[in-house]
Amino acid sequence: MGKGDTSETASATPAYRSVMEEYGYEVGKIIGHGSYGTVYEAYYTKQKVMVAVKIISKKKASEDYLNKFLPREIQVMKVLRHKYLINFYQAIETTSRVYIILELAQGGDVLEWIQRYGACAETLAGKWFSQMALGIAYLHSKGIVHRDLKLENLLLDKRENVKISDFGFAKMVPSSQPVHSSPSYRQMNSLSHLSQTYCGSFAYACPEILLGLPYNPFLSDTWSMGVILYTLVVARLPFDDTNLKKLLRETQKEVTFPANFTISQECKNLILQLLRQSTKRATILDVLRDPWMLKFQPEQPSNEIKLLEAMYQPTSSAKRHQSLEITT
Repeated sequence: MGKGDTSETASATPAYRSVMEEYGYEVGKIIGHGSYGTVYEAYYTKQKVMVAVKIISKKKASEDYLNKFLPREIQVMKVLRHKYLINFYQAIETTSRVYIILELAQGGDVLEWIQRYGACAETLAGKWFSQMALGIAYLHSKGIVHRDLKLENLLLDKRENVKISDFGFAKMVPSSQPVHSSPSYRQMNSLSHLSQTYCGSFAYACPEILLGLPYNPFLSDTWSMGVILYTLVVARLPFDDTNLKKLLRETQKEVTFPANFTISQECKNLILQLLRQSTKRATILDVLRDPWMLKFQPEQPSNEIKLLEAMYQPTSSAKRHQSLEITT
């Protein structure tokens, strides 16, 4: 029998705590729940730091998750190091569980903040959005797409800086395949098929995903960023996701802003650039150069810009926005 096989009822200490202690982690309170596991706060005695531990039960997890999404998540996180992304420290596997040790963000998530305080002042929305944009620019410059950007995946550290989390549906687009013509993506055909295969949250999904069309995942990330920015300044989602057909209709029309909110025209313009049909939608490179974004961005990420320019050029605008066929 391997580690982690002991029955939790056989002892007062749950098996996962014993395993964690062996590796130098003192597990504390629960700070989150996922489909297949639980996230705990923990103290790493060797480094004297607080961390987050995501404990995934192999019994609860689907084969697809364990064999496809989880290895991909770990593979992606191992290569990432950026101040606006949650850092990965270690993965431990036993016969019954997988433990992922991550940087701890102690300030909760942006969704909780909005639910508690309502819409952000534009200065705070600008700070959080530009931090998210710099994190996504870093990902996209490495050929990585997040595919599940939403408010609850934007965590906050103790200084209220954004940390992008949850790379469970992230994917590397092979560098040998240009972003505008990757053959590694297949078409989704219908809403019913979509509900089985699409990974993210419908409220943040671009219309081409909802329509079951081939899509460019870099542009699906920027659409989700538009949904996030709208929600930061309005305190509600731009589209009603309670009914898929209604959601589909709404996402194909120009988004409107409530009259009782004071939102600058520059901010509205950026939202409109992000929430539009894919052939005209802003890329992350466009976002980095946007006038509203530049107000809140202390410095230009020159390395990412160089890499992104190389990815998008010398292709025409139409080509760089071309749909990709996507696999889950």
